[in-house]
Amino acid sequence: MKNKNAVKMQVQCPMPKLDFDVITLGHGSGGILTNKLLDSGVFDLLSNPILNERHDGAFIEMHGKLAFSTDSFLVSPIFFPGGDIGELAVNGTVNDLAMCGAIPKYLSLSFIIEEGLKMTEFWKILTSIKFACEKAGVQVVTGDTKVVEKGKGDKIFINTSGIGTIHPQANIRAKNIKAGDKIIVSGNIASHGMAIMSVREGLDFDSEIKSDTTNLNHTIIKLISEFGDRIHLLTDPTRGGIATVLKEIALSTEHGIAISQNDFPIDIQVHSACELLGLDPLYVANEGLFLSFVDASIADDFLQLLQEDENGINAKIIGSVVSEHPKQVIMESAIGGKRVVSMLPGEQLPRIC
Repeated sequence: MKNKNAVKMQVQCPMPKLDFDVITLGHGSGGILTNKLLDSGVFDLLSNPILNERHDGAFIEMHGKLAFSTDSFLVSPIFFPGGDIGELAVNGTVNDLAMCGAIPKYLSLSFIIEEGLKMTEFWKILTSIKFACEKAGVQVVTGDTKVVEKGKGDKIFINTSGIGTIHPQANIRAKNIKAGDKIIVSGNIASHGMAIMSVREGLDFDSEIKSDTTNLNHTIIKLISEFGDRIHLLTDPTRGGIATVLKEIALSTEHGIAISQNDFPIDIQVHSACELLGLDPLYVANEGLFLSFVDASIADDFLQLLQEDENGINAKIIGSVVSEHPKQVIMESAIGGKRVVSMLPGEQLPRIC
């Protein structure tokens, strides 16, 4: 469905006729070429009253407790099955805000472009950004564009910062976790990382492995509205994967975590790709997935509601918080043994998000 929507957006947003085909250093000079680039793309596609002020910053009004997040995105290749760097940049920051229990409202958007990037590629990225913003219900209200010399970038890097208002029923803190809490993963693991790697390695499978990148804010708000502060922690396991995130939580809270390998949902093609490349799916990056630590009393109801959502169809309970083995994550393997799960010691998959 996501790809079909992306195609529709391309049709509805045809690229204007331009007198340049590639982006040059002059497009980052701040002069005529910069204005041509921005006018022909960013301001038209992402138009809204705040952005249209074209000021050095954005004038916004917000009330209540706020959440703020920033992230930079450098992925190779910039187009991959299921998405691209533009969609990834919007979803990444939207999801970081959602994990705080916030309702995302506004984004900043900054590009660092390597000279020589084709305008058709930049336009495709911009249309993906437009679609992702509309789907998440956020607005780009300020930003920046820089161009670097050939060989000093990798086509395009994107930074997004976001701000949102905290849901009045949310109290998302690692300190709220307690022994007995259930740990729920929202869907199939490792899809994003293996979508990238399948392209890099030229792997062919019976069906295409696609990135899981998507916005999660609508799903999260629905869950918070139903269960409130009985949701103790939300986190998205991006770089370093699920294993690294769980280990970080165990260390910071000094609790133990017990998980079961058999309970992790994973697409069969993704599992095969991991085996073929010798990768542990627990350490592979995800971009449309989240972990929930919830009070045991609501775990089954939480899971049922999540599974009714398009972003949680494959959700499962994968473990629990325990008083035993503090600061350690212990996994029961598929064959019944147990092993300690540690953080990713290095870079398993470079340039993944």
